[in-house]
Amino acid sequence: MADTKREIERKYELPVRAGDNARPALPDLTRVPGVSSLFDRGVVELDAVYYDTADLRLAADKLTLRRRTGGADEGWHLKFPVSTGIRDEIQAPLADTVPDELAALLRSRLRGSALIPVVRLRSSREVTHLSGADGELLAEVSVDTVRAERLTGMPGRVTAWAEVEVELGDGADPAILDAVEKKLRKAGLRPAAAPSKLSRALAETAPEGAVDGSAVRTEPLTAGDHVLAYIRAQAEAITAQDPAVRRDLPDAVHQMRVATRRMRSAFRTYRRILDRSVTDPIADELKWLAGELGVDRDHEVLAERITARLDALPGTLVLGPVRARAQIWNAAGSTDSRSATVAVLDGERYLALLKSVDALLADPPLRKGADGPPDKALPKAILKDYGRLAGRIEHALALRPGEERDVALHEARKAAKRARYAGEAAKPVLGRPAKRFAERMKAVQTVLGDHQDSVVAREALRALAVKAHAAGETAFTWGLLYGQEEAHAEDRERELPEVWAESSDRKWRAALAG
Repeated sequence: MADTKREIERKYELPVRAGDNARPALPDLTRVPGVSSLFDRGVVELDAVYYDTADLRLAADKLTLRRRTGGADEGWHLKFPVSTGIRDEIQAPLADTVPDELAALLRSRLRGSALIPVVRLRSSREVTHLSGADGELLAEVSVDTVRAERLTGMPGRVTAWAEVEVELGDGADPAILDAVEKKLRKAGLRPAAAPSKLSRALAETAPEGAVDGSAVRTEPLTAGDHVLAYIRAQAEAITAQDPAVRRDLPDAVHQMRVATRRMRSAFRTYRRILDRSVTDPIADELKWLAGELGVDRDHEVLAERITARLDALPGTLVLGPVRARAQIWNAAGSTDSRSATVAVLDGERYLALLKSVDALLADPPLRKGADGPPDKALPKAILKDYGRLAGRIEHALALRPGEERDVALHEARKAAKRARYAGEAAKPVLGRPAKRFAERMKAVQTVLGDHQDSVVAREALRALAVKAHAAGETAFTWGLLYGQEEAHAEDRERELPEVWAESSDRKWRAALAG
């Protein structure tokens, strides 16, 4: 079973004089503020083999996968970057092959490619614990003497260096890292240029003349360049959120779903730039994936809305076994969301979708309009989406309140979301006008979205009332909540014309069009 640990550490260069066979010495840390005592934990010999694809796909995304022997935590370690100096380390027991739970977390990046050993690092680690007044571990300071050997690309190439690692103790104040760094800097040490041992080893053992392809990305110039850059960003977001969804991290499903919708929206908005015969099948699969990701999330949002309404009622208005029925309904509508979602991510259809996006980015189906200047092509596409939204809102507002109008407002909501995404995609080109446009479309989308949520809630409340009545229970409370949602929807409908008027100002349209 894999365990997860948040690793917060800093690395420093530790020069070793040529011909000096002595172990590099750690600067004196006895007077670091907050440190009461230092404990020498001895020397540990570590032997780690790092795995990656032949094209070093994991290293390009700053991920590391290793099998390490020696030390208290020997086994398989998979590290995901969180921010500078912070990584999540997922540990699994020592085995001959990559544990299934770690391989699954890499599926979106591997795309079926094999993992092979790329670098072997053998480190002699001298460990010192810095403790506070109560004996708590503040930080672990390690002096590492490292020897790295390349195993693929140019096998046999070696390099060596020494470094200091300072890792924050569990629950310790991160300020201790600043205090230790101050002492190390006074002793002449400087932060390491490489973010990890692996990245340094790969750089220093690379074949002569090798170029790090992961760092090569030309600036977008044409309209096609900018659209592809936006689509690539969404593809990278889907890939990055995949392991987060599998780990059940907060908001991961939502963020992955948003990325699929943004990409699909871009295909539709910029159809004069990308060939629809290629993008339409991918858009269909993106719609499928978003739907699969949203099944349990949609029910969860609805349940939270109904529960909040119920909690806001005075106790005297909650008649009958209302809460029990709500709990039964919620349980019946929920599934094991994580296992269902992970099953989708483990499926071949999902993997085929990822590969189809890879193929599109590798060989983009560009149309003639892709070669045009982005400050001309992108505003045209945005204003076309805006025109579609305007038509749908005008149609909806012309209808009498009721089911037909509810459907029309829902269609307008989808158009508002598409227009918003179009504006967000154009921000690198158009700057503030595109940002303001996206913000105003979001305001429209918010009103329409709240209205649609009320429509869905009323459908659920009516069904609950019917079941309560059939069971001989009073349906009073369900009817009351239904009425509240109906009034809420009417408020949103009255609010919409004003929000729409603010969002359809001709000045921003002129600024957007240049």
